[in-house]
Amino acid sequence: MATPLTLLLPAFEHLRGGLAAAPEFARWLGRADALPRATAGKEAQLLRHFDVLPKSLPVAALTRALDVDDAGYGAWLRCDPAHVRPDLTTARLLAIGEGLELTTDEAQALLAPLKPLFGDAGMPITAPVATRWYLTLPDDMRLPKFTAADEVLGADLSQHLPEGPDGRRWRHLLNEAQVLLHQHPLNATRVAAGKPAVNSLWFWGGGRLPDSVRTTCSKVASVDLLLRALCRQARVECSAPPSLEAALDSYDLIDLRRVRDVAELERELLPMLLPRLKPRPSVLLDFADGVRFELRHAHRRRWLRRQLRDWPVGA
Repeated sequence: MATPLTLLLPAFEHLRGGLAAAPEFARWLGRADALPRATAGKEAQLLRHFDVLPKSLPVAALTRALDVDDAGYGAWLRCDPAHVRPDLTTARLLAIGEGLELTTDEAQALLAPLKPLFGDAGMPITAPVATRWYLTLPDDMRLPKFTAADEVLGADLSQHLPEGPDGRRWRHLLNEAQVLLHQHPLNATRVAAGKPAVNSLWFWGGGRLPDSVRTTCSKVASVDLLLRALCRQARVECSAPPSLEAALDSYDLIDLRRVRDVAELERELLPMLLPRLKPRPSVLLDFADGVRFELRHAHRRRWLRRQLRDWPVGA
């Protein structure tokens, strides 16, 4: 029996062009059923399709389970290498993790002066992957609110530092780490080679592995690290198909959040999706800002409906 298909899409506000640039796509959205608007955000979008208990996404523990098979033995916090650039009034975080293109040898060299700092604080630091660093946390540690890495990129760093009494310790550790990294001779070598200096860290994604992760999906198409980590915990296949056409034929959740242009959805997705509506009970278009549409083969008869002209902000 054919299964429903879910397409994960980026927030519409982040797509270039708008509906006016994709009239055929807008026409089919006009025929589809607009569902009640869901909670916006990357984590909320994933939690609509994965039942995680407790109801949260402890990114550090989930990705640690992909990198090293020891994530079930404690609590974890991502402590990723970062590049911060000061300007006249503040400092901005311009690269984190993969954006720095670190080698394994570089990561280990940069970790050397940081290990005593975090070891003395009772939080050993490790880098099983050159661009993903972790702190092992004490069992009873209370964590302040940390901002996810993709939300702080390009932003004023001071607006995203942990606050309150619990945050004070982390601000102090960050300052100490920045001094050690600034003094590291490897950064002079990187700058001379035209690479960004690794002059800061970013704490985020703390927590323990979930007690359980379940999903109704049976086959997921994605290269996203967090989605792969969730699939691993749910014991569901997650892979990168050779083409979008292959994904539409045999997967029931497809990650299209890389798309940046509405016209790309009309040009590349729609011609392959429409012929595949008939065998599918339904196709759910789930945008990261919470807007959702359900499309069925029978909706082709709604030819009197006008194309969608305005994004249904209040849907």
